[in-house]
Amino acid sequence: MNVNKIREDFPLLKRRINGKKIVYFDSACMSLKPKQVINAMLEYYELFPSCVGRSTHRLGNEATEAYMKAREEIANFINARPEEIVFLKNATEAINLVAHSFDFKKGDVVITTDKEHNSNMLPWKILEERAGIKHVIIKTTKHFDFDRFEKNVKKAKLVSVVHISNFDGSVMPIKEIIEIAHGNDVPVLIDAAQSVPHTKIDVKKLDADFIAFSGHKMLGPTGTGCLYGKYEALKSLKPFITGGETVSNTTYKSYEMLDPPERFEAGLQNYAGFIGLGEAARYLRRVGLDNIEEREEKINRKITKSILDLGFNIIGPKDARERKSILSFYKEGIDVYEVALLLDEMANIMVRAGKHCAHSWFNSHGIKGSVRLSFYLYNTLKEAEIFIKSMQEIVKIFKR
Repeated sequence: MNVNKIREDFPLLKRRINGKKIVYFDSACMSLKPKQVINAMLEYYELFPSCVGRSTHRLGNEATEAYMKAREEIANFINARPEEIVFLKNATEAINLVAHSFDFKKGDVVITTDKEHNSNMLPWKILEERAGIKHVIIKTTKHFDFDRFEKNVKKAKLVSVVHISNFDGSVMPIKEIIEIAHGNDVPVLIDAAQSVPHTKIDVKKLDADFIAFSGHKMLGPTGTGCLYGKYEALKSLKPFITGGETVSNTTYKSYEMLDPPERFEAGLQNYAGFIGLGEAARYLRRVGLDNIEEREEKINRKITKSILDLGFNIIGPKDARERKSILSFYKEGIDVYEVALLLDEMANIMVRAGKHCAHSWFNSHGIKGSVRLSFYLYNTLKEAEIFIKSMQEIVKIFKR
């Protein structure tokens, strides 16, 4: 993996602010986009900006072909079939699609962990409030509480859990969770927004019923995301958004829904975005997810040591190998937002500060927020050194 060659593909990395390069450590929020993705989107707009699956003219056919190829590429990326991939605007919409299309009844139990992003917490809270379901939260403070999980999964209607935490990078024991749930005939939805971009996912081996992920975290455009579903599981859902291209026919008294995935893709879609996402998947496959994980771990290990040496608290496992591409830290008496602003002002280092859309976890642990670093294939050990030197200076500032 030639990181210098890879960096040449990312236009933002050529930008200079006050004569300095940008150090982008915020890929867990949104990754940078390579020129191949940008060019694929431009090609759609410049050469065949037409409706997919509707228009019979040449431009429409070219757009449809490119769109179908993108679905095939994304399916191949996770070893799925194209008809198992629903195009949506992000993982949030994918989770909500399942939440509001599932056949829930009053008293039905949905299980999540305590480390969920708001996108996999709020849909269940709202259904608890509006539909009378019961939301059971499994603690993961030191380890996943399998005793509580096994007691509650027997009466559950759905298990919906994060794979890799967006705020601390910890990895849930997904395979074991799925095996236990399926042993009780309970389907499983996985929030894989932080795992699909960084680690190899094989849906056949994983055996989850539904998997949600976002395009903008895996080199793709904003406004793109996917719901993978086993085909029969998708067919069991009742679409809650309908319209053009979701039906094969209608009368004033009846309608005939299309099969998945089209029945869930109402109206004109973000065609350019998904063509770009298909190119992003191709790009990641060429580079290799194993190579990407190895680079992220090296950077994470190097920075982790310095953060601990500076007296900061790391959220999640201390071992960088157990936190994948994420490092989240804080220290009493030091404002995390000020740290993020100083990193930007001093060295053009882009990080995120706050509760990272996981307010419930931070509030329950009495932590006001953290500085989160998130790495990807274009980051370097030299950037890690720039960050370490900057943090050493910032600590001196707070001691004055």
